[in-house]
Amino acid sequence: MKIIERETKTIYTKTRTPGLEYTINQYVGCGHQCVYCYANYMSKWKEYGQWGTWIEVKTNAPELAREKVNGEVSMSSVSDPYQPLEKKIKLTRRVLENMDKHTKLSILSKSDLVLRDIDIIKKFENISVGLTVNCFPEKVRKILEPHASSNERRIKALKKLNSEGIKTFCFISPVIPKLTEVRQVLHQTRGTVNYYIIEILNTRLGGKNLKKILQDKFSESYAYLKNRNKMEKFVKLLKDYFEENNIPLEAFVEHHGRNYYN
Repeated sequence: MKIIERETKTIYTKTRTPGLEYTINQYVGCGHQCVYCYANYMSKWKEYGQWGTWIEVKTNAPELAREKVNGEVSMSSVSDPYQPLEKKIKLTRRVLENMDKHTKLSILSKSDLVLRDIDIIKKFENISVGLTVNCFPEKVRKILEPHASSNERRIKALKKLNSEGIKTFCFISPVIPKLTEVRQVLHQTRGTVNYYIIEILNTRLGGKNLKKILQDKFSESYAYLKNRNKMEKFVKLLKDYFEENNIPLEAFVEHHGRNYYN
């Protein structure tokens, strides 16, 4: 893994995402090396090599985090704030320490390392913490997200955060037919999170490597993703299930026109 240290002019970036005003990325790049990561497009602008082989560290992020901003802030959009490197350098922790605790903040990660910072998280007046949970079978997880925490550890982290009185959410993503165990996720997390967000796999941003992996190793899922009618029925059934069971759903992200391979 190539580590690039650099300074930046600002740490809060305006976003067009509905309901959010800013994102904050103290890192760019991620050591989890998820093959489906939509952020792999960053490699087009960063001349460091293939996505997943480098991490850019914004060394002055803690100082810049002191700036006061109006509106909700999301951490993070092109990295994971609790990727493996964070355990060593504690950049995310230092950013959180310096942020205005009145800031409305949401944190999303695939790692139970977030539990390390419960003491700081509880100082924020308006904060929510989410874990990405998809309940991939372990053999599948090792292929699609090889260096992320196990789903079991993520679910335990959600339960711990909830027990500490912290607002939590479960991000079920990416939803891939025949691979993502949505009902298993719900069974294991219902009652321990405030709400859910669902994201159907974005095949376009997943890239050619993901397409090849699905073709070679998960042909049944790939066949679904090739068939628009099947995908539309799949998505409708999923939406209906949430509605019929009164499951609190904050957002259902479909990526219209990008849920299937042409």
